[in-house]
Amino acid sequence: MLFTIWVVFHVLTCIALVLVVLMQSAKGEGLAGGTAFGGGVSNAVFGGRGAASFLSRATTVLAVLFMVNCGALAFMSSGNRPTLGTSGDIENVESAVTRQAQAEREAALERQAAQAEAEDTQGAGGNQAPVRIVPVDESGQPATEQPAAETPDGSGN
Repeated sequence: MLFTIWVVFHVLTCIALVLVVLMQSAKGEGLAGGTAFGGGVSNAVFGGRGAASFLSRATTVLAVLFMVNCGALAFMSSGNRPTLGTSGDIENVESAVTRQAQAEREAALERQAAQAEAEDTQGAGGNQAPVRIVPVDESGQPATEQPAAETPDGSGN
């Protein structure tokens, strides 16, 4: 309840700050020099320089109020976050996105473990083609196969 009242006060401070800034006269006369917001009346009420000094003081006061309100609201809203409990543990507050991300991570780790286990059962060769060993001669070139000395009829000729 206090937080809501403080926010309403902050909004009113913001609106007042905007109005006071707009009422100040600048080189282009601003809204204070014209008839908007009673700018023509301000000279009669505050005098020639009275409006400028009053509006500049009001701007300063409202700006300080705005900054203090921002700090107070930030401090008050930080109390809604999880803090250290009495046992020293951080309260377990998780969002749905966090739970979903953790579930996806665990599923990916299980798939990875299953894939690694499947590769281990296939052996070191896995899906590779068989290796053929070819002897080499003294020059390092593959040795050519010598034709068999025996003929198919077994006579050797």
